[in-house]
Amino acid sequence: MISRELRTRKGKNTKMAATFGILRLANRNMLLSPQLMTRPFVASGLVHRNRLQPAPTTQFHTSPRSLAAMASSHWNAERVLVLGMLGIFPLAYFVHNPAMDYCLATAVVLHGHWGFEQIVTDYIHGPLLPRLSKMALYGASILAFAGLCYFNYNDVGITKALSMIWHDL
Repeated sequence: MISRELRTRKGKNTKMAATFGILRLANRNMLLSPQLMTRPFVASGLVHRNRLQPAPTTQFHTSPRSLAAMASSHWNAERVLVLGMLGIFPLAYFVHNPAMDYCLATAVVLHGHWGFEQIVTDYIHGPLLPRLSKMALYGASILAFAGLCYFNYNDVGITKALSMIWHDL
């Protein structure tokens, strides 16, 4: 008696689990399909005078793939730069050569530029001010990089200068 009841329960649970699995798979395919994201979507129907009238349609718009790819690759580039800087800074203390100086100058200016660019994008709004701010940021970044390159070429270089400052303290 007990074994027949357990077999019946087990059979019902298996059928129910299979049904839920199929429904879940169907819903996932329907909700994530690209056709649904680009075609008009009818939210519900309205009953009026014994007829079914379609509700107003809503258009789903997705961002273009190129913009999403650019944002994601920019984020990846920032992470690669930061991880590279974790190796560049300790190595710059021990290695004093022009390649390290220019690598350090590029990394510092690029890291600062991307950081300030996010601040400008997030906090400066309006029709003209963001454009002017970004132009000023590009100008400042170019001047900073040119100044560091000038210092590397005509003086002792960034790594040697930092070493001299560190030893004088």
